[in-house]
Amino acid sequence: MKPQTHRHSPHRRRRTLGVTLAVVGLILAGVVPASAAAGSAAAAHSLPKAAAQHPTQHPQGPVPTVVLVHGAWADGASWSGVVQRLQDDRVDVQVFPTPLQSLSDDSAALRDFLGAIDGPIVLVGHSYGGAVISDAATGNANVKALVYVDAFAPDLGEPVLALPGPDSALADPDPTKLFRFVPTTLPPTAATELYVLPKLFVTAFANDLPGRIAKVLAVSQRPVTLGALREPSSAPAWKSIPSWYQIGTIDKVIPAAAQRAMAVRAGSHISTARTGHLPMISDPRSVTRTIEAAIDGTR
Repeated sequence: MKPQTHRHSPHRRRRTLGVTLAVVGLILAGVVPASAAAGSAAAAHSLPKAAAQHPTQHPQGPVPTVVLVHGAWADGASWSGVVQRLQDDRVDVQVFPTPLQSLSDDSAALRDFLGAIDGPIVLVGHSYGGAVISDAATGNANVKALVYVDAFAPDLGEPVLALPGPDSALADPDPTKLFRFVPTTLPPTAATELYVLPKLFVTAFANDLPGRIAKVLAVSQRPVTLGALREPSSAPAWKSIPSWYQIGTIDKVIPAAAQRAMAVRAGSHISTARTGHLPMISDPRSVTRTIEAAIDGTR
């Protein structure tokens, strides 16, 4: 399948002042380097002034709510750059706090979360979050599109750990070289929480981020249980709901070949970006474009 060519959404409107203030805030928070922020601010000044507020209704129907689902070793803050851009484009967006306890429990929690949203939904999952959205969206008529961002898209009965392939940084047969176990009792159980070793996090998970940011993320990661990664997936929603898939071509956690295999199997609209495993942090613009292409695809 040929990579999808992104087109600019008709509802993409940004406010220069809002973007500039957001960039300043990120500098003060130490989230982005000043050099990168300066480029973002300069780009903001080249954008057209915003017109009227994005409507909640469209000539072709209501605008979907975007729900972002983070994966393992992350939290909702990982979506901040994408949230900012979607909000600037007047897109309703919510971030689901994935419990990271078990695939079935996480999916059930997301199902309940979606049940409190009126109208159509575009559901976005990153990494392990892709497995969560695949399970949770099945049978939900409000979910009009799925978006996978460097994500797992398992079929029925497949656990997440079976999908990265032999070239993944997670393929080492000795798990003690990959994770810190809490509690430390070996062998680990389904309830054992896994933390990626900091050196591996920097070199494999955050390989396209500045070192100082990668090190902060490495020590602020949220753990996932071993059971969540080993639990078989239920009936996947991608068999009945249109999907979009953004492949990170330098991802060392889910290599591009493994991502493409899942995307092709799901019949997804495929796009690529030269990113590692955390594109919503390193390149939120490309992730936002993929999400907005999915929004347009629901019209």
